[in-house]
Amino acid sequence: MSARPGGRDARQKMRSERAVTYMPPMERGLPYMDLLSADELERLHDYSMQILEEIGIEFRDDEAIALWQAAGADVTGQRVRIDRHLLMDLVAKAPETITVHARNPAKTVTLGGRRTIFTPAYGSPNVLDLEGKRRNSTIADFVNFAKLAYQAPAMHMTGGVLCEPMDVAVPRRHLHMNYSLIKYSDKAFMGAVTSRERAEDTVSMAKIVFGDEFVHNNTVTVSIANCNSPLVWDSTMLDAVKVYAASNQAILFTPFVLAGASTPASTIGAVAQLNAEALAGVAFAQVVRPGAPAIYGQWLATVSMKTGAPMAGTPEIDHMNMLVGQLARRYKLPWRCSGMCTSSKLVDAQAGYEAARNMYGVLIAGANFVLSTTGYLEGALTQSYSKFMLDAEQMVMFYKLGQGLVKSELDESLDAIRQSEPGGHYLGTAHTLKNFEQAFFVPDLMDHDSFEQWSFAGARDADTRGRDAAAKALREYQAPPLDEAIDEALLEFMKRKELLIGDAVL
Repeated sequence: MSARPGGRDARQKMRSERAVTYMPPMERGLPYMDLLSADELERLHDYSMQILEEIGIEFRDDEAIALWQAAGADVTGQRVRIDRHLLMDLVAKAPETITVHARNPAKTVTLGGRRTIFTPAYGSPNVLDLEGKRRNSTIADFVNFAKLAYQAPAMHMTGGVLCEPMDVAVPRRHLHMNYSLIKYSDKAFMGAVTSRERAEDTVSMAKIVFGDEFVHNNTVTVSIANCNSPLVWDSTMLDAVKVYAASNQAILFTPFVLAGASTPASTIGAVAQLNAEALAGVAFAQVVRPGAPAIYGQWLATVSMKTGAPMAGTPEIDHMNMLVGQLARRYKLPWRCSGMCTSSKLVDAQAGYEAARNMYGVLIAGANFVLSTTGYLEGALTQSYSKFMLDAEQMVMFYKLGQGLVKSELDESLDAIRQSEPGGHYLGTAHTLKNFEQAFFVPDLMDHDSFEQWSFAGARDADTRGRDAAAKALREYQAPPLDEAIDEALLEFMKRKELLIGDAVL
């Protein structure tokens, strides 16, 4: 059997020639789905206020406690109880939209309101590599994922901890990750949060790229601060918050929710708690610096009552995201959640079903900052090369879905119908020839050929196609330009810091 002339190869060539290299933040064209009436939403808000006023939340950091006392909160030991009026006055100081500057100004992003950005998965200590083998992540893997994120059209930031490079000692790991994010991509990046010093190093490296004054007045990084649910903000996270908020850098205030384990075994009860936790973080950032950019939200999983394992893609997660989105719009805060999440260990049917169902709920809920949209496996323990590429293509489709309809097409379409005879076709009409490239998204990594064509082309499954696509993208990668003086200054900063760190190996 011979390949069909002008078939798959021609279509792939055509798509590669019209490939989009960067898509701006998604402007939402879909309506929001509100699960609660106005009265029900106020009741949920009131429950969260009761948690903060009556139960309180622990801030396990002496400096944070002193700041809360000065702000007028009720403090007993490490337990902080916050009056709702004080809380909401502080939350109101956070900006409704946030602009995050990239070293390439064309890739600067604004999120909040109806704008959404997508970013890769975060934090895995393992990779599923180009041979399909699960192993510990390395700095070479980290660099590879930075390159892939740079090339992915719908990735609006390079990301943060794309994977944990286990071959680099922890005290110096953040330096190499920050450098790789800056060097191998010109999109905005995320900073280190595992200590005050590492957050300070991130700000210092950003200043080398952008200049001191620019960083002081503008946001160039976004970093995660995880609340330890239930109801604890620890000193490590708070130290990072203090650094970034004081430097005008954005923070994702993210309760790490294992619903049923770290929250009540209730969808709406879990949201009442995480809402209190996230709002307390947003408010604390305003205590540090009024107007500090703060992104409200959460990382969500439900817990299997059979095994205690976290689950992704469940209906309850969709409901929680919709509730959080409705609350965020009430508070006029940009909000985050996680997208293409799965508990699967392989790039298989479970990975596809869970990730797509999880992300569809996120899209309907209207999140502004969607983390973990590419590569996520095994409950965030593994970053997959194959799934990264498959997910990146899916995110282009989710982007198009989220944009909604192009309603201006209707008049031209009616003209095309008038020009065609009943029982005919539209393949040769002027309207089709004008619009065929943009009318319908045609994915590269999902196979739609006949069984015979698919067999002739090697009978490759989705996992194989994803790994092949990753290898091809890495072969074809071309680095974005970086000013040589900035590169040298970053390397000198890293060298100086590593000398201070010494021979630490942990």
